[in-house]
Amino acid sequence: MTEHGRQELLNRVAENLSVRRAFGTAYEKGELLVVPVALVAGGGGGGVKRASEEGKPVDSGGGFGGLVLPMGAYVVKGDEVRWVPVWDMLLVVLASLGVLRLFVRLRSRVRLSESMNI
Repeated sequence: MTEHGRQELLNRVAENLSVRRAFGTAYEKGELLVVPVALVAGGGGGGVKRASEEGKPVDSGGGFGGLVLPMGAYVVKGDEVRWVPVWDMLLVVLASLGVLRLFVRLRSRVRLSESMNI
């Protein structure tokens, strides 16, 4: 990849992880101003080019991943600003799945230790 190509890729990554992703476009609904908010996270890795033992170039790649989770919205009415979360049920579901996963792991360890005592 050329230097220009790398710079273009980094610019696109920066655009996708910008504050514009975290705060959506504000809109008006009646006398309310609504500003949507999201949690934005991402990460990536780069590749390397090196010579092998035979002197031929060996390339290794890279990757990028991102996550955008709606969190809620700021609702503005006159001089009052209030936070309205949108993911309460999502949090309950994710926490429940985490507890279930922990339970399954503990149960499988207990069964393994019981089978080893036989």
